[in-house]
Amino acid sequence: MSTTRLMILGLVSYLQPVHGYDIRKELTSWNVESWANVQPGSIYHALRKMTEEGLLEEVATEQVNNRPARTLYRLTTPGTAEYQALLRRYWWEYQEPQDPFLAAFAFLPSLPRAEAVGALRARARLLEGWVTSYRDNADKWMEHKPPHVGWQFELTMARCEAEARWCHDIAARIEAGEGDHHSEHPEGHGAEEWRRAIRAEYGEPVDDEDE
Repeated sequence: MSTTRLMILGLVSYLQPVHGYDIRKELTSWNVESWANVQPGSIYHALRKMTEEGLLEEVATEQVNNRPARTLYRLTTPGTAEYQALLRRYWWEYQEPQDPFLAAFAFLPSLPRAEAVGALRARARLLEGWVTSYRDNADKWMEHKPPHVGWQFELTMARCEAEARWCHDIAARIEAGEGDHHSEHPEGHGAEEWRRAIRAEYGEPVDDEDE
């Protein structure tokens, strides 16, 4: 929610007074749902909530022909302070990205060795394809955009390139026989040994909630 607040407050600060419709269209054009976890459907709700909290204020309501009425918003003094605080918080803090792939990778042993190798190499190709697509279309994507938007794409490309190299490296190590896969143990994949290790490190459960 705080990322949504930052994106909306930031856009209002740039464009105020501005309609909620324009904020939604602008954020949608940025594809924020893919990299900032901001869902376009949540924008109007966030605008109403921040207005109730006193961070935004409604300037006027406009209606053109038979179109739905649209409310103009601007920042209040508390809204400006909240925007500046969130902006600096995300500049100075690091939060580890939440990637569903990491959850799946935690259960790597559930995949047969050959499938894990193929999946990692396929992921590398996807990442490399994204980087190639950006480089081939950079001029078009950057048309009429400020330089820092290009720098943001460069950061994304650098991350994709680093992860692609990591995928190739791990695939090669798995193919060479490193790691452990459940399919290689017909007698069982060591669940009981895992439980014993957990008990040894954390002790026995003290009540039913720990089970």
